[in-house]
Amino acid sequence: MKIFSEALKIIETIFQNKSLCFKESLDEICKTLKEKIIHFDWVGFYFADHKRKELFLYSFAGNETEHKKIPFGKGICGQVALSNKSFNVPDVEKEKNYISCNVNVKSELVVPIFLEGQNIGQIDVDSKSLNPFNNDDVRLLESVCNLIAKKMITNKIKIHEPN
Repeated sequence: MKIFSEALKIIETIFQNKSLCFKESLDEICKTLKEKIIHFDWVGFYFADHKRKELFLYSFAGNETEHKKIPFGKGICGQVALSNKSFNVPDVEKEKNYISCNVNVKSELVVPIFLEGQNIGQIDVDSKSLNPFNNDDVRLLESVCNLIAKKMITNKIKIHEPN
């Protein structure tokens, strides 16, 4: 739990750094979570394009992925875009609707980001370990998502799909 509170303090500090734009802040958050939490091997933020009904990768830390866009309903992230609920997959091989980004990934945790009641995106975490995620991980990521939503409201930030 100490590592989680330390990570959250670092993330709060990142958001207070006025020299970073929002995207740079999210890049730093991904990097911090990946470095601080031993079982977080890939961390990324997907944001929703509700008109196209797809998610687009906005920021990440870890191996490059070919999944820059994910249709709503497809894979773990796509399911969270529709369900509006966190989704912990302890063993991705047992999940029928899983999209493989890396053969070494064994589990995945996705937590939605809500802005004024709307699911606008999510944080996605992959692990090379089987069943590593627990309620503390979910609470940490929910706290991160809440900080992101507050930052977006306070600074009137709108996410647009990168060209």
